[in-house]
Order: sequence, then C-alpha cells, then structure tokens
Amino acid sequence: MPAMTSTEYAIAQLPAHLRRYVVAQDYDAYTPRDQATWRHVLRRLTLHLHDKAHASYLRGLDGAGIGMERIPSLDEMNEKLSRIGWSAVAVRGFVPPAVFTELQSLRVLAIAADIRSAEHIAYTPAPDIIHESAGHAPILMDPRYAEYVQRCGVVGFKTIASVEDQAVYEAIRNLSVVKEDPSATPEDVQNAEARLRAAGASRRYVSESTRASRLYWWTAEYGLVGELDNPRIYGAGLLSSIGEAEHCLTASVAKLPLSLVCTETEYDITTMQPQLFVAQDFDQLFELVEAFEATLAWKRGGDFGLREALRARTVNHLVLSNGLEISGRVGQMIQGTNHSEPLTTALARLDGPVLLSRTGQSGDQRPWPGEALVAFGRDLELPRGDFNIDLPSGLSLSGFGIGEHEVIHLSAHLGEQRLEVPSWTQLFFSRGLPSVAGGPADPGAWDRWFGDLNAFAAGEGEQRARERKAEALEPELAALYSKIRHHREAGSHGTDANHLAAEVARHPEEWLLQEEFTELCATRKEAP
Repeated sequence: MPAMTSTEYAIAQLPAHLRRYVVAQDYDAYTPRDQATWRHVLRRLTLHLHDKAHASYLRGLDGAGIGMERIPSLDEMNEKLSRIGWSAVAVRGFVPPAVFTELQSLRVLAIAADIRSAEHIAYTPAPDIIHESAGHAPILMDPRYAEYVQRCGVVGFKTIASVEDQAVYEAIRNLSVVKEDPSATPEDVQNAEARLRAAGASRRYVSESTRASRLYWWTAEYGLVGELDNPRIYGAGLLSSIGEAEHCLTASVAKLPLSLVCTETEYDITTMQPQLFVAQDFDQLFELVEAFEATLAWKRGGDFGLREALRARTVNHLVLSNGLEISGRVGQMIQGTNHSEPLTTALARLDGPVLLSRTGQSGDQRPWPGEALVAFGRDLELPRGDFNIDLPSGLSLSGFGIGEHEVIHLSAHLGEQRLEVPSWTQLFFSRGLPSVAGGPADPGAWDRWFGDLNAFAAGEGEQRARERKAEALEPELAALYSKIRHHREAGSHGTDANHLAAEVARHPEEWLLQEEFTELCATRKEAP
C-alpha cells in the first residue's frame, strides 16, 4: 500500500464532520491562463511588497512552499507547513464560518482550490488560492503570528452566531460564485449584490460571530502593523490583492490605531476598504483578542450567556457547574424571585433535540428528542421516584425521576405562580452556568446524529463556475499560453519565435498573453 502524501495525511487527521468540506486540489484542472494569472499576480506583488510588507511575510514565502512561477501544490505546501505544526487542505470557495474557524483552531488552513479569473486579477471577493496560499501561509512562518491566527480560530469557533448570520454567509458565498462565473450577466451580479445587502439588513442585532469576523477581517485579513504614519502590511487580503496592496498605504485610506472599535466596524467585501487599523506589533494582537474574549458568552456565562443564546435562535451549548454540556436551542429563560443570587435565571428551557456530553468527552449518547430544562441554584442529581425540590431562586419542582435526567409528571412553581413546563422532559440541576458557547459542544456527534448543521453543499456553485471558466478559454489561446510557458521553462523561444509572435499578435485583446510573451522576449534578450 503506497504511503500517504502529506496532504492525504493532513486530511486523515481531520474529524469526520470537517472532511466533508475538503475537495481534491485537482492540479491538472488549472488552465494555462490560470498559471499565467498566478505568475502575473505574484510577480507584481513581490515586486511591490519588498519594502511594504512585514518582514516575516517576505521571509516566509519560500518557507511555505510559495513560488512565483506556478500555482503551488498542496503537497509541496504541506511538506513545508508540517515543520511548524500546520497543514493545508483544499476547499471549494467560502466554507461556513464555524468550519473555517474550527479548522483554524486545529492549525489547518482552508485553501480555496480555485483561482481568480484574469478579469478580476487585481481583486476578487471570492476566496482563491492566491489569497489563501500566497496571502495567509507565508506569514505563518512567524511563530508569534501563527499563534494569533490559531487563537482567532478558537475564539471565532466559540462565538454565538444568529440565524441571520447564516443568510449573510449564503449571500456572500453566492456573490463570490457569481462574480467568478463568466456566464453571469450584469443583472446576475446586481441581484447577488442586492441579496447581500438584504441579508445584512435582516440582522436583528450584531452577533458575537459577526464581531469576531470583524476582528479577524481588520487584523489577519486587512491589518497593518508598525508606526501609524509608516506601517507595514501583514493582512492576507492586502498581501494577495494587487489593487489593495497598491492602494492601502496611500493617503486616501485612513489609518486608525487598532482597538476593539474594529469589532464594531463593518466592512464591505465588494470594494476596497476606506480605512484600516494599525497594530503596534504582533503582541498587541493578543491583547486585543484577550479583551474581546472577555466580552463573550463563552467566557461570561451566566444570565448574559443565556440571553445571547436565546436571541441567537441557533444551536449552542451550556456548560454546567458539574461539567455536563447540553447542546440545543435556548427557547426560554425564567427569572427567579431571589435576585441576590449571582445567576438570576431560575429555569432555562432548551428546545429539542438536545445532545448531552461532558467537557473533554464525546457526546455519543442518544439525543433527547424533546425539550430539556436546566434549574439553577444547586448541583443536584435527579432523584429516582417521587421528588419535591426547592431552590434558592424561589423555584419549586416536583415529579417522578426515572433516571438519566428523565422525569415525568413534572410541575413547577415560582413562588405562588405555576409555570408551564413539559410534563415529560429531561431535567438538569446546576449551581451556576460557567459558559455558554457557540454551536454544539461536540460538532462531530451532532453531525452523526443530525447531519450538517450548516446545510452546506460542498461547492457545487464554485465547481460550476470553475468549469465555465475553463470552457471559456478557447483551445487556441490555451495552446498559446502553454507554448509560451514551455519556452520560458526551456529558456528560449525555440526555432519558431517569429511564428509565435504572429500567433500572439492575432489576440490583441488578451492582455495577459501579450504580457507573457513580452516577458519571454525580454528574458531571452537578457540571456548571455
């Protein structure tokens, strides 16, 4: 049996619920024009960035397996990245934020396998291999910065997303596909942009997940570092975009000191950014992410965490005082009568299904299909048989305990008020609520029971757009790009230089081809 490639090994290490998002790079599917696009962008970027990018980026290009001549293979990248404890896997376009951040928390780069079209060579809203590999990978060679990127993954993965965040994600993904599809009409683009505006307007509030995405955007994607009036580029979105790299340090872009204000600052993926945030150094990034963490339900728990999960209307998980983790949708909070307690919520209801796990362990128990209740104030085991329990919150519960948290004939009173509770349910007790975090506690177990939480189809739209781009390249043009590439690699024009020039001249509208040929001629003249 042949040994695994470095990429196959990286994929095999992933949890099963993440492997569904991975696709083969299919290196042979890159067209000759794709290779020319890579060369054009990398040549211009490295020339422009040599005195503008953070020194770690320039040093890291070779260290990450990124060369100028051709699109990198993931196997080559993974050979290099494995030395610093990272890896890379190919995905199709935008993956759900929870998937992207979980991969990042595991020190795995999600590399969009596709490459931008020549029409969008300066900037594209679609994730592509230029952005993901040439933008993100090189600067990971800086250990301190790599630690920050992983930390962002951990934090982003634990934030709570709202139901509207999913609509925004789908709209962004749709726009990126449409803009890179050569068959898309101007009306298609306008409709995709309008859909994104409508999805953004549908948000009832700014979720933790949205604020985390802004933190990542204004640092790892579009960050500057150093002196405010003479910063260096370190954000991958700037490092991988010719247009942004040339625009970002001009006086037309406002430079703001980095602070938590960035998490409240919106961004527009369809245009160049009007302002950027400047970090003093990479250590400040850690100060910022720690300050941001302190605002999150994951860290704060308690009433705050419950309220955040309640208004999100999404699957999240509660961490109880005894280490149990309950995953589901928080559907109701009932306040106690004793407001001197640290946790004023007396009873929380989770809509089914509910999945139980324990901190650090998998949630392989059979899910509870209906509602579950968590009563706060004491750490108690549910008694078997008849029970009557009074809690410091003023909550009184009675019923018949079956075991394994299952209770029937449940009734609840808050003081003199009778509460409506399910008569057959799962009931948990907890002294407090240390944490409320985004998504299920065990994504793999949730995936095994209920399937893909994000209802993600693995890149069909991106794949169709890629096929249409390949079909749009005329065979004669493809042959010319290949011929020029062959001559450049061979170090000569060959014996048909005049014939090649005549063939190229028949395509004056193909500016990238003209550039490739002009460079070939210049290289030949300079050769000894």
